[in-house]
Amino acid sequence: MNCADIKANLEKVQSAISDAERLSGRKTGSVCLLAVSKFHPVSSVIAALNAGQILFGENRVQEAYSKFSEVFTSFPSAELHIIGTLQKNKVGRAVEICSCIESVDSLDLIQEIQKRCAAKNKTIRILFEYHTGEESKSGFTSFESLLEAAAYCAEGHAPRVIPAGFMTMAPFTQDEKAVRKSFSTLRITAERIRQMFPALDLCTLSMGMSGDYRIAIEEGSTEVRIGTAIFGEREYPAE
Repeated sequence: MNCADIKANLEKVQSAISDAERLSGRKTGSVCLLAVSKFHPVSSVIAALNAGQILFGENRVQEAYSKFSEVFTSFPSAELHIIGTLQKNKVGRAVEICSCIESVDSLDLIQEIQKRCAAKNKTIRILFEYHTGEESKSGFTSFESLLEAAAYCAEGHAPRVIPAGFMTMAPFTQDEKAVRKSFSTLRITAERIRQMFPALDLCTLSMGMSGDYRIAIEEGSTEVRIGTAIFGEREYPAE
């Protein structure tokens, strides 16, 4: 996809987000756009940056590291979030390249992030990923395990890990009720955790992708993760 197409797509998506904010009674600008650049080349990321997009998301650490090491040399203001399932052996490289890990799904992972950040004298923001859709296999699978992780951070055991909110993936279905339930579940869960740990700044709700972000905004999303609607179909690497 060429630069003009990416710029036009970004404008369409931003306009649609603004419309969804207005229709939901939300304040203009209350929802930020994370452009998911997984399996898209550096040239597409640069085209989006030239069109004014700053925030990007990548699923795979190795791809993100290779791609954004190049991007940051020319665009130091670009910001990268890791949004895919993160294995503990990839944490070290992840904290080198990103400012936020949105897919934190266990206390063990928090402890590993703390360890790697301490070694690099760095702090990093995280989102707690909560399992709300039957088809999704990632995320904290119980409120109790999520509560334990939040408490661990609130008690100061991981000072280099900064909890910033929550993330979820809705089930891949045409059933709007199921999608809406997934998003409302995260919103309600987030409200409970915020009340229990007011010292934590858990303002981010990362939910909604290309096919369901309008519903997510209606349910309180503050960040939507959109790839296909911006960059087109993914350019999968050859096996």
